[in-house]
Amino acid sequence: MVTAINRLGSSSSFPSIFTFLDIVKPLPPWDIRIKFLNASVRRCTLHWRDEGMVLLNRLKYRSIDGGSWNMVNVTNAKGKHDLLDLKPYTEYEFQIASKLHLHKGIWSDWSESLRTQTPEEEPTGMLDVWYMKQHINYNKQQISLFWKNLSVSEARGKILHYQVALQEVAGGKVPLQNITEHTSWTWVIPRTGSWTATVSAANSKGSSLPARINITDLCGAGLLAPHHVSAHSEGVDNMVVTWKPPGKAVQEYVVEWRELHPEGSTQPPLNWLRSASSSVSALISENIKPYVCYEIHVYALSGDQAGCSSIWGSSKHKAPLNGPHIHAITEEKGGILISWNRIPAQEQMGCILHYRIYWKERDSDSQPQLCEIPYRISQNSHSINSLQPRVTYILWMTALTAAGESPRGNEREFYLQGKANWSAFVAPSICIAVITVSIFSVRYFRQKVFVLLSALRPQWYSRKIPDPANSTWAKKYPTMEEKTQFPVERLLTAGHTPEEPETLVINEVIHQVAPAFRHPHRLKWPERQQGVQGHCTSVEDIAPPRALTAETRQLGDLYKMLGGRVPDSKPGSQVSPLTVLPVDFLPTHEGYLPSNIDYLPSHEAAVPDPLEELEPQHISLSVFPSSSLHPLSFSCSEKLTLDQLKMGCGSLML
Repeated sequence: MVTAINRLGSSSSFPSIFTFLDIVKPLPPWDIRIKFLNASVRRCTLHWRDEGMVLLNRLKYRSIDGGSWNMVNVTNAKGKHDLLDLKPYTEYEFQIASKLHLHKGIWSDWSESLRTQTPEEEPTGMLDVWYMKQHINYNKQQISLFWKNLSVSEARGKILHYQVALQEVAGGKVPLQNITEHTSWTWVIPRTGSWTATVSAANSKGSSLPARINITDLCGAGLLAPHHVSAHSEGVDNMVVTWKPPGKAVQEYVVEWRELHPEGSTQPPLNWLRSASSSVSALISENIKPYVCYEIHVYALSGDQAGCSSIWGSSKHKAPLNGPHIHAITEEKGGILISWNRIPAQEQMGCILHYRIYWKERDSDSQPQLCEIPYRISQNSHSINSLQPRVTYILWMTALTAAGESPRGNEREFYLQGKANWSAFVAPSICIAVITVSIFSVRYFRQKVFVLLSALRPQWYSRKIPDPANSTWAKKYPTMEEKTQFPVERLLTAGHTPEEPETLVINEVIHQVAPAFRHPHRLKWPERQQGVQGHCTSVEDIAPPRALTAETRQLGDLYKMLGGRVPDSKPGSQVSPLTVLPVDFLPTHEGYLPSNIDYLPSHEAAVPDPLEELEPQHISLSVFPSSSLHPLSFSCSEKLTLDQLKMGCGSLML
């Protein structure tokens, strides 16, 4: 009871009755510990020490990751309590308070915190597995498997490794197996057959259920490709991807994204999420950064088939900081090829949609021409065919995003040489050559062309017949009573080449007596008109000389006949009682007589009209005289003199 007193008096309260238990505050529990039976979280006992008179304990616990407190009142606990709702592989915080009476008394202070981690358990759930397929050659392909980490509640312990298996569906072969600590795995397999992959996670207590996925062509079914795929920003670090469903039934959608041009040489991480078959949009926020371009694919899965559509997008963008750098301009057929370096990823500031190439003539004030190239078509080179040859141009480039155009890049000068187009000359030349060969293969046309060329030949080109009086042949081989015989075998057998005919030297000799043949023989000449023809005659065929003056006059007439030209004479005509001997080559004014002389008539032959038209007997394109191909095979025991020779052009084959 409490009494209050002052100068006016005093006042007392009503008496309050209490016991020891009502006013005593016990000490907080101590020596708190926890035990797991068989290292299992399913049987967990919390132990502590307390004063002996405590009848009531209050326990509170929570996970360290920020969960709320769980409260438990325990009566007559005697320093221990079993907890059955703890999660495996989770760190908890425990505290305990005590009271001496169930209904009255004061709670002690909370004990010191106990932090501990619960034991591991076998993982639950299945991994989320995705894959990429890349063709290496005609019979090999590379399969890259990716999977996401299990959540803490699903892992229920520290994941030590992942078990990966890749097996052909039909074939009964031993599966390809591997154990890895990473969340990806790559293998090269044949392109033939159907393959399936399984992945499971393992900790110290066991493994999760294997996640199975069929390896198929993700873009093989065109009817399953989603329509009108688009991506737009929904904030600084996320994007919304929308699409329209395909015409066929879909089991689920997979939205995949990765950086289009990552910095560095490392492969960018692959991100994906799964969406229900009824979805037409997805919010992607994992690993999304502003001013970075992402390549986004939307896959529609249905059994063992799949269809896909793709688009580029960024959560935030602006005009690129710099333009492309042109590093090479090469001239190619009909134009130039421009090559440039890609803008660094940190300067692109989003997804580049187009490149622009500007050019103009040097020292020109006109507006530049431009060519706009979609980024998807060409990323580092492009051809321009509209430039004029032999002109110096200045070229530069810019890049465009959805926010605007970048500043111009470096400027390059280029002079277009403009090479000749040889194909424009080769084809007509071949056609003209074929037509010419076809025309000259006909003999009639060859003759006409030869006659035309002969008529057009200039006057100075014709070779003149020299005066036989100046010939040295008759001097070297006199016709007088000499013992030396004419070298007919060398003349008849030696071949004549078109380049340099055999030299036949004729000496001028004054006949004093008529030549006589003791043994007349008929010469055997080729029957062709163009060949060399002739024969030896007997002494009766030759008129005897009457006097020296007559013989001298006869030689003068002979020289006159040698100096004249009878173009229409026939090789076979008998114009003189002398024997006719045609040859192909005789000395000209340099020492030879030209072979185009028809014959050398005797003094008794009449000179025909020189204005008669010459008709060729035979025309050939061969450069070798035909007479040179037929050796002269005759024997003549006597000397061969000048008056026995007949020279004509019928023996020359053109």
